[in-house]
Amino acid sequence: MAASFLAELAQHRCLLFLIVILGFGGNLLVGFQVSVIAYPSQDVQAFLNASWVRRFGVPLSPETLTLLWSFVVSVFCLGGLCGNLASGALLHQCGKKKALLWSDLLVILGAVLIGFSQMADSGEMLLAGRFCYGVSAGICMNTIGPYLAESSPQRLRGFAITASVVFFSLGKVLGQVLGLREVLGGPSRWPLLLSLNGAPALVQLLLLPLFPETPPHLLLQNGDKEACLRAMRTLWGPNCGHRHEAQVEEILREAEADAADGKRKWGALEVLRAPALRRPLALALLLVLGLQLCGLSAIYFYAFDVFRTARIQEGLIPFVTLGTGACEFLASILCSTIIDRFGRRILLWGGFLMMGLSMALLILALFFQDRLPWLSYFCIAFIFLFVVFYAVGPAGATFAFMMEIFGRAVRPPALVILGTILWFGLFLSGMGFPVLVESMGYFCFLIFLAVDAGIAAFVYFFFPETKGRSITEITNELQGMNLGGKRAPGGSLCTKL
Repeated sequence: MAASFLAELAQHRCLLFLIVILGFGGNLLVGFQVSVIAYPSQDVQAFLNASWVRRFGVPLSPETLTLLWSFVVSVFCLGGLCGNLASGALLHQCGKKKALLWSDLLVILGAVLIGFSQMADSGEMLLAGRFCYGVSAGICMNTIGPYLAESSPQRLRGFAITASVVFFSLGKVLGQVLGLREVLGGPSRWPLLLSLNGAPALVQLLLLPLFPETPPHLLLQNGDKEACLRAMRTLWGPNCGHRHEAQVEEILREAEADAADGKRKWGALEVLRAPALRRPLALALLLVLGLQLCGLSAIYFYAFDVFRTARIQEGLIPFVTLGTGACEFLASILCSTIIDRFGRRILLWGGFLMMGLSMALLILALFFQDRLPWLSYFCIAFIFLFVVFYAVGPAGATFAFMMEIFGRAVRPPALVILGTILWFGLFLSGMGFPVLVESMGYFCFLIFLAVDAGIAAFVYFFFPETKGRSITEITNELQGMNLGGKRAPGGSLCTKL
């Protein structure tokens, strides 16, 4: 099995290079910014306070400084929301490749602003740079998945999408390593640390033009079948001619289905109003909310606060945080190699179930650690287990599922809707999680436990499997499900959705 998988990857080496380029210049940068911002927090706050004193002669109050710092963290999410909202029109006008090139320019602009913010004594440049990073992240998260889904053969579609998520985890690890005080986390080096995103973006800006636009875009938007076939030969290799023609026929069938519905271009409001899309949109929305409320996003935004709540020694916190990032990275690699073998559904419900179990054990360990201090070590272990199950299951399988339940024409506006909820949720969790921890302590994890257990049950009973199936087959199965859970003749899943 492993030998045949590696042989197929070797045959599709151009696609593999595309995955690396998109991951290195896209998802890696998003993961890096999510994790790295926690490390220079004290130094950036000192810079903001000193800049205020030089301008106005009085220091900021602790409450105002904390609020300003929270905004520095969360403005990335506001930028992500703006990039997400703009991505639908950008993808339609420019295509996926050009959209990513514009995104690279935004990253480079943000890196320049942040890199010179301390020299210019300007907190506004820091905020503007973080906002540019966020806009780029919003574009990337709505572009990279569809780019790879449309550029991959059906048998490697899950691997391609989840492999790009591996770079998101790698970005987190790099942020944790480079953010250490012994590396680039010092008071004079934080502008360099936060502006490192510019280098991978420049690499992608130079290399991505060497790869083709997605075959469906070339065929349907440009009306160029020869260019579509050339792109397939480039990405899949020249020895798959029968698959090239079969894929062209599948693209045309999907376009004919859209034309039969009277839709060639979908808007977000039209997607929300379409009865046939309510069920796939609801399933995808449930997974997006699950990623928001499973507990991991809040942990990575305020990792130090979470581990202090678990009573881990202050000097060990940076290294424990680094360990969780390394576990997520390795587990995401495992997910990318098994998702096309086991499918999306089992990784989703199994991942959420084991995350809920890990969270329950963590709550118990935190409850009894006053009487049994050695349970602090088990707290660390349960956090690690939670991160591993998150990366093996929902982290990669969610995005693969979302790419596969929407047709090509519907996918951009559907992702705008889902991305709006995702980025708005990230902003609220970034602003509100410290208050939640302060008011509830470790009992706030009960909320995450309930969410994980509930979603695991819902996925197990109500979600279809999408592995190895065409968009048309998946759409027909979802449309054949009525409110009682029974399918039209030929359906395979009977639930009570």
